[in-house]
Amino acid sequence: MRTKFIKWPILISLLLVISLVQYSTPDAYAEDTIKIVIDGKRIKSDVDPYIKNDRTLVPIRVISEELDSLVEWDGEKREVHIYKEDMHLVLRIDSYLVEYTNDNETTYALLDVAPEISEDRTFVPLRLVSNALGVGIEWDNDKRTVFVDSSESSEFTKFFDVKISSVKAGQTITGTTLLKTDTSNGLPKGAKEIKYLLLDKDTAKGFVIAAGDPAQAHEWIPAMEDNGQKILVAAFYDAKGNFLAGDSIPVTVKIQPQIKLNGITEGQLITANSVPLSTILNFSAAYVKYEMINPDNGAYYISPEVDPVKPFTMIPVMEDNGNMSVRVIAYDIKGNPYYGQYVNIRINVDEYLYLSGVKQGQTVDGSVTLLAQRNFNVTDTEYYVVDRATGKETLLHKAPYGSYTWFPGPKDAGSKDLYVKVTDTAGNVHVSDRVTVNVTGNPKLLLQGIGPGQVLTETTSLNIKTNVELDGIKYILKNVRTGRELIISEKSTAVVIPEEGDDGQWTIRAEGIYGGKTIKSEEVKFSIYTGPLYSAKPVIEKDKYLDLVSGLAIETRKATGMSAALQVAQAILETGWGQSVPVDKYDGKFSYNLFGIKGEGTNGSVTSNTWEEYNGVAFRIDAEFRAYNNVKESWQDHKDLLLLRERYAPFRKVMYDSTQGAWELKRCGYATDSLYAVKLINLIERYGLKELDEVTI
Repeated sequence: MRTKFIKWPILISLLLVISLVQYSTPDAYAEDTIKIVIDGKRIKSDVDPYIKNDRTLVPIRVISEELDSLVEWDGEKREVHIYKEDMHLVLRIDSYLVEYTNDNETTYALLDVAPEISEDRTFVPLRLVSNALGVGIEWDNDKRTVFVDSSESSEFTKFFDVKISSVKAGQTITGTTLLKTDTSNGLPKGAKEIKYLLLDKDTAKGFVIAAGDPAQAHEWIPAMEDNGQKILVAAFYDAKGNFLAGDSIPVTVKIQPQIKLNGITEGQLITANSVPLSTILNFSAAYVKYEMINPDNGAYYISPEVDPVKPFTMIPVMEDNGNMSVRVIAYDIKGNPYYGQYVNIRINVDEYLYLSGVKQGQTVDGSVTLLAQRNFNVTDTEYYVVDRATGKETLLHKAPYGSYTWFPGPKDAGSKDLYVKVTDTAGNVHVSDRVTVNVTGNPKLLLQGIGPGQVLTETTSLNIKTNVELDGIKYILKNVRTGRELIISEKSTAVVIPEEGDDGQWTIRAEGIYGGKTIKSEEVKFSIYTGPLYSAKPVIEKDKYLDLVSGLAIETRKATGMSAALQVAQAILETGWGQSVPVDKYDGKFSYNLFGIKGEGTNGSVTSNTWEEYNGVAFRIDAEFRAYNNVKESWQDHKDLLLLRERYAPFRKVMYDSTQGAWELKRCGYATDSLYAVKLINLIERYGLKELDEVTI
């Protein structure tokens, strides 16, 4: 293998030529034809060299063939192949990457000007001719002529003083890798960001694997889909996304999965009631699951898909006492599992049973929900109250398991003890400690069926919840505007039937008679609306939605670096493929809101529905969602939300990666759905959205 260096005289000559091209092009020559002379012979071509961005570009086929090189054009791949003796050069149109093979050794370099097609001819920077074909070159500015001398020799050299220093050419990447790039003369002028790309060696296309501060090292966590023969590129960009300088080397990605379970150690005795577990991986996983096996009784548990980074809490129960084997299973985006080693532990937790829902010494003036907190399985659960004055014990509720809502009334007033009794699967009875509370015994009346702020548009049923036996009950409607009251029922239930003319603000309350006195529920303010209602509408036909949002997402990726695949997956998930976009329920105003963002947008807002709860019953309430004038404004607002809000700062560090970005969105609180990230990742894989993030250099 030969180590090649350009000869210093030739290098100096070349630099002088480039500098002359850059700085000695007076306006008088702007229209002059640039001539090419090879070995003393003027080369005539149907196309002439030209200057672009202070660089001279020449037709590569004309020069190459004149120097006895074979030139082939691959129209499908838009590649130019140049062969000369044992040298093979591959150029790609509009790509800064050049592939150079000599003596069966392949290297890669980045050009300062990408080859381009003009007048159906491929033009390349002048310096590349010297580099690739190993010939001498001179520039005569007065004669506006490029002189090529094949008797002079030069060797292929890099265009930039940039070097990937943390990874060697030909290195095999087996897991998480530090990426660092050195520049001998400081950062390129205007550099605002460095991006590391992992490209396929055959197509020169791939994905961003790390990005950020150009002066810092960055961590690359490879994914299983990265495996193979690749080209690693480090590229510096300015604030407008223009390429400035970079380096490229061949690497092989062959991940050797390392899956370490943290939180427990081999042979550890677990006595705590909860144990936080976590996972350390050397590759990017779509999600992980925690598997637990009790070899003594064959009990088996596996968690749902959970965050590969955040802790998972293991809660041992009495039935787990004894031996247990725990391991992590990591999954790639295709759902392929990768198994960690079992960690064998012993569980020896003490039995516990206590009553939750009330605290020692609490004053109870209303309803409370009681629950038996335990760490063993049961077949029966009984909730009891004991009158501390009389010692009388009363069974409140009996069921196999579950909670009980206790609504004590006047007859329960005084100091009370509460406890729970359970029977385990072996028939053993367990009793919790008692919790002493003070019950006020005030008669209460709770209205159910309508909640504060609700807008009634259809017949609605009402009932009450009370802690006394009423002698009478009535439901009273009040028109807020007129003050007129109307009794709509004197039975245990009632129905509100909105009719034309009822539109406006109302209140509803229930009044009951107990012991000759009137007790009242809270007065609930609501509205009645009998006009036409509008529901969510499609923004476009379903089969056209993907094309619509993909174009917007790619534009955003190019401008910001945010994964286009992730953006599209969100837009699909939030609006059901664009078929359920919010409109104003009262006037039909279309929102163009593709991400379900609440508040006010560029076109105000629209009123739609969301869910609330009142006295234990869920109801729909009006909520304002952002409205826009078009889809582009919605897309821009979503982009601004993620790029400008402080809460999404962690997301911005990994937003180039759809898998890591999906999980970071979940961690930042974008959605409450525990499976939000998994749903996004599955959408990306199922519909091949990853290709939207494909880049080149």
